[in-house]
Amino acid sequence: MQTKKKKRSNLILGFLVLLLTIILIYRTTSYFKQVVVETSSAELKKGPGIEYKKIVSIKKKARLTIIRTKYHWSYVKTSDNRLGWVADWAINPQKIHKIDSLSDATIVLDPGHGGNDSGALSSAGKMEKKYTLIIAKKVARKLQEQGTKVYLTRQKDVYATLKSRSDLSNTVHADAFISFHFDSSPQENGASGFTTYYYHQRSSTGLAKTINKQLDNLTLSNRGIDFGDFYVLRNNEFPAVLLEMGYINSERDFEQISSQSYQNKVATDVVSGLEKYFSK
Repeated sequence: MQTKKKKRSNLILGFLVLLLTIILIYRTTSYFKQVVVETSSAELKKGPGIEYKKIVSIKKKARLTIIRTKYHWSYVKTSDNRLGWVADWAINPQKIHKIDSLSDATIVLDPGHGGNDSGALSSAGKMEKKYTLIIAKKVARKLQEQGTKVYLTRQKDVYATLKSRSDLSNTVHADAFISFHFDSSPQENGASGFTTYYYHQRSSTGLAKTINKQLDNLTLSNRGIDFGDFYVLRNNEFPAVLLEMGYINSERDFEQISSQSYQNKVATDVVSGLEKYFSK
């Protein structure tokens, strides 16, 4: 009888030791998954993006437990057991996690012109703003299919200020900003081909080179990469390029610009270029 009681006691003791060990491991693991908020601008949101509703503001020096990450956002639990998403730059601006795939990237696409700003005109009076939006939307769809977080500076034929375009990139901490345009020469049929522009050499030449190289197989000639003093590039704090994808007042170029096959090829090549850029 004593032996049975002893076995039962040992069994209970063993179970308690195991339970305490599990609790200790859980608490230790949770502790090392915790981060301390280093800014006064952190907000707990309902989803991984600035567009989601705010749940509550988070005080500086608050401790959060990270459950998972997506894009530049962490799904966290607060000390009072609230769950939600916090931007990594709002937790600690010095510890932004590196993006190495499109499925985790945040991309801002900027269809040039719009609304009362037609942009350049073809010889037949076709407006640049129409084709920049077409290509930007095609790129957006292809990126979204890969799980990319995509923002467009405009989604229809409306005017957007240059400031609002670069501000969007800076607000969402874009991993890449791409502005779509079509060139125009002083004389009709005076020039042909596409060009990739950058402004900030350190942050953006790598993106410019990678995308430009991927566009090499287009039917129009590649005019290479070049420095461009454009507002949306100059005032961008993140990797940013501007693509002039052909001369709209060149009959040869416009034939391509207005064709679905060219538009689709540009979209495919831009996405491929981004894939290679993030995999480096």
